[in-house]
Amino acid sequence: MSSSTAAPGQSPIAEAGPQSLCARAPHVPADRLVAEMVPPPRFDSVRFDTYIPDPNQPSQTEAVRVLSGFAAGLGGAHASGAGKRRWFARSKPAAPAGPRGVYLDGGYGVGKTHLLASLWHATPAAPEQKAFGTFVELTNLVGALGFQQTVRTLSGHRLLCIDEFELDDPGDTVLVSSLLARLVEEGVALAATSNTLPGKLGEGRFASADFLREIQGLSTHFKSLRIDGDDYRHRGLPEAPAPYSDEQVAKTAYATDGASLDDFPHLLDHLARVHPSRYGALTDGLKAVCLTDVTPVPDQSTALRLVVLADRLYDREVPVLASGVPFDQLFSEEMLNGGYRKKYFRAISRLTALARDAKGLVKP
Repeated sequence: MSSSTAAPGQSPIAEAGPQSLCARAPHVPADRLVAEMVPPPRFDSVRFDTYIPDPNQPSQTEAVRVLSGFAAGLGGAHASGAGKRRWFARSKPAAPAGPRGVYLDGGYGVGKTHLLASLWHATPAAPEQKAFGTFVELTNLVGALGFQQTVRTLSGHRLLCIDEFELDDPGDTVLVSSLLARLVEEGVALAATSNTLPGKLGEGRFASADFLREIQGLSTHFKSLRIDGDDYRHRGLPEAPAPYSDEQVAKTAYATDGASLDDFPHLLDHLARVHPSRYGALTDGLKAVCLTDVTPVPDQSTALRLVVLADRLYDREVPVLASGVPFDQLFSEEMLNGGYRKKYFRAISRLTALARDAKGLVKP
């Protein structure tokens, strides 16, 4: 059936043709959440020897050395399958002494996710005995399976990698602290990335004494490894490309197989109706995301949802072509100076990289 008007949320330029993110409402079963706890496509082929340290930042070379040694030391009971046999044992093994994990601390764009994924790949265990996911994906897994089932699911693993460790509310702090404590007791090794040291997580967001106490307890599970440096996505590269016109964006969406085309404000409204655990599924099969009328986000809740979408697009290497304001104008000065500023800078960095990737889609 044809129509003379665009679908709700789709750019008014387009009546048919490209897909629309606003028309998608994916359902993600719990078993998919577990099966997808592996490094995302962008980091599927990375290894320690493909990480290129900045010669001016010796901490980057040191990180490769330390993590390589950490991976080599993770062979043993779980990797050989004894972890599964433990289900039938009458008693638990003794909890390991000292920190049971590594914590990669550094600014956005220094290659922390590359190193974390390299650790996952280098760990001598079968893929099903290693788990890799973002902090948000881990909390979503607990929401889908329940706490006890998540412990049972992950306790047979040799390694759990948690990317972008960010504590957005005290409830998540208690939840993840308890989960990691249980997994450490079961002999699971931990590795995490964040832009903030474990003892400083939540600073500038909450002042609760209980919250800070939970953070301090969590930090004892990790040995911190500082990684200094500039954002590699901008190292020696030009600024983000200027936005295109609505007409250029629509024309490119029509000409690109597997592209979506949406009006940005409508997409932000749609994200409020889709749980962030489904944002990855929201982008399934897309080869490009085309957005018209990009404007600054109106509030912090909307901004945080956009951060999650930016992460999923970046993980899946989906280029983003847009009209409207440049991506470095998405967030207000108040947001960029607030407690979530590192999330927003990460989103700007990643969307800028995806905007560069989209330049080749535009025909003269």
